[in-house]
Amino acid sequence: MMKIYRTLLFIPGIKKQWFANITSSQADAVILDIEDSVAVELKTLARQYVSEAISELSSKGVHVFVRINVGPEGFNLEDIKAIVKVGLQGIVIPKVDGPDDIDRLSSLVKENEERQGLPAGSIRFLPILETAKSMQLAYEIASCKRVMGIAGLSAKNGDVARALGYQWTAEGLETLFMRSKVVMAARAAGVMPIGGLWQDVHNLEGLRKSSKFNRQLGFDGELVLHPSNVPIVNEIYSLSDDEIAYYREMVEVFERAEKQGKTAIMYKGEHIDYAHVKTAKEVLSHIK
Repeated sequence: MMKIYRTLLFIPGIKKQWFANITSSQADAVILDIEDSVAVELKTLARQYVSEAISELSSKGVHVFVRINVGPEGFNLEDIKAIVKVGLQGIVIPKVDGPDDIDRLSSLVKENEERQGLPAGSIRFLPILETAKSMQLAYEIASCKRVMGIAGLSAKNGDVARALGYQWTAEGLETLFMRSKVVMAARAAGVMPIGGLWQDVHNLEGLRKSSKFNRQLGFDGELVLHPSNVPIVNEIYSLSDDEIAYYREMVEVFERAEKQGKTAIMYKGEHIDYAHVKTAKEVLSHIK
């Protein structure tokens, strides 16, 4: 079964002093970033810090991802050489345009997997759809080998906002089509749809509303910028005790009825049949 990540917490790769607190963050995974959160003149140092941290964090049970740099000449080869090693779960890919980008990166990563003695294909990819072209080709990108999920972000004044030209609102109507398309493309390809990115990190009520809406749209989890946001997002993407009880009882009631030859019954005032019970069992299978 594919692992579902409710929260993937960004940590700037240059903030080495923050790495020690990662294990207490409660995030399902961490993204060590050597792209937008690191100044150009500090990228070499950040790359070193991140490379050294991967194995150590992994040995403590942390699922480690790294966001690499992409420039006019393509993917940063130094980034790839530094991070493809034992302990790396995956690469977060910024500003991908289409499947060709995924294929090119896969070839580069494969060479380094072989050099490190890692099984081919062991490093997974999480592309962030930040260009209009990538949004248009969401399904094609999601269907590429190594891709474990696609991220469709609805941040204020970020790369996606600039690419699509939308004017951000807290309600999010302007990104509703884009987010729904990302969810549909991911589901069709059998990978995770990942949302976010809430920038007003101290506005926890705003975060809660935004994450609830994303969850309602079908996202599996979100990229997160601040540790204080992690517990809220984890809660929203987890079943409550009442929900667990509701689905478990549904399955039990249906199975009792099925033994009596009844497969279309009423449960708590609602009609249920095999389709609803299948959904209930799938939901329960993701309990953390």
